[in-house]
Amino acid sequence: MVVAEGELDASAAVTRSLLGWGVVAGPFSVVVGLVLALTRPGFDLSHHALSLLMIGEHGWLQRTNLVLTALMVLAAAVGAGRALRDGRGLAIATTTAVYGLALLASAVALPDPVAGFPPGSPSGPISTHGLLHIVFGAIGFLALAVGASADARWRASLGERGAARRSQLLGAVVLVGFLAGAALAQLAVGTLLLWVAVLAGSTWLALASARLYAHVPHPLYGRRPAAAAG
Repeated sequence: MVVAEGELDASAAVTRSLLGWGVVAGPFSVVVGLVLALTRPGFDLSHHALSLLMIGEHGWLQRTNLVLTALMVLAAAVGAGRALRDGRGLAIATTTAVYGLALLASAVALPDPVAGFPPGSPSGPISTHGLLHIVFGAIGFLALAVGASADARWRASLGERGAARRSQLLGAVVLVGFLAGAALAQLAVGTLLLWVAVLAGSTWLALASARLYAHVPHPLYGRRPAAAAG
């Protein structure tokens, strides 16, 4: 089916709208998280991961931030599946959806307090929900890394070699940053590495969603035949 110029292609409009949330998700999450981090007594950006904002007084604000971000990511995942109806699209959509679900799960399984945050909280043995929070985080970061790799292969198939290398690099930074950050979590450098992983993942998701957005024909200027899509 081909949509004539000037006639609204509702399917393309919906797909673009869904992908737009992928561009917004990362900046929204980071900006809200930073605002909360800078206004919560006792929170130290150089030593505390943003996830700790979900516990203690006003922790519901960061939990809400995480849930809203997750919903945006899941919307982008649906958009990716609609934009690329082949194996590459399925890989990007699936990994993005796994990341979104991991964010939702992380908002339920809260992290354990650490010495100094929330104020007066001592460090103790890891709890079941604290362990699950770490597991869900690992799943989410791994999904981002795999999604970036799938995006890199798609970009390479289009001849976009520079963009393909960038996606591959961002995926590697996400994976290495998380693993090294988790291993050095007790040190300031570990917190920094986790921040690097978060920012790299948000950057990849925004760039990938924007590229897929551009890949979908404009809703008012006609649509490629279904056989040529993707």
